Amino acid sequence: MYSKEAVKTFLEQQKRLFDEPVAESFEEAEEFLEDCMAVEVKNLKEVRRYLDEAGADVEGMSEAELKDASEVFALPSGGYLIVEA
Repeated sequence: MYSKEAVKTFLEQQKRLFDEPVAESFEEAEEFLEDCMAVEVKNLKEVRRYLDEAGADVEGMSEAELKDASEVFALPSGGYLIVEA
């Protein structure tokens, strides 16, 4: 369901969102993302739309602020993974 890139990125950067690791392997990370219904999107416009629809106040946020949000993980290919804990 999630790209290998998204799972690997989350596994490597999960400390941005959590104090302690929630996954120690690729399989655990993939399962965690499925359990919390994380979303993989193509660009910041989709990040903004998703967060807005989820009830987050993103109206005044700049693109840099969206990228820096702890639940938003930038993917090497240019997409984003959104993980709501």
